[in-house]
Amino acid sequence: MTDRRLWSYKDIAAHIRVRPDTVRSYRKHGLLPEPDLVEGGRPYWFADTVRDWVTRRPGHSRRV
Repeated sequence: MTDRRLWSYKDIAAHIRVRPDTVRSYRKHGLLPEPDLVEGGRPYWFADTVRDWVTRRPGHSRRV
């Protein structure tokens, strides 16, 4: 089953336990996947996209 809920910077930050500004920095430096949707200039990612990214982050083996 896929999780198609859309997550904002705030949601991603809560999931990986960092500040939203840290997630923005990850995107700025190309460390975050491209958004699945941009609405009103704001990026959003599917929860599954984020979870997949978390499992592949160097130095972060946390599986959720």
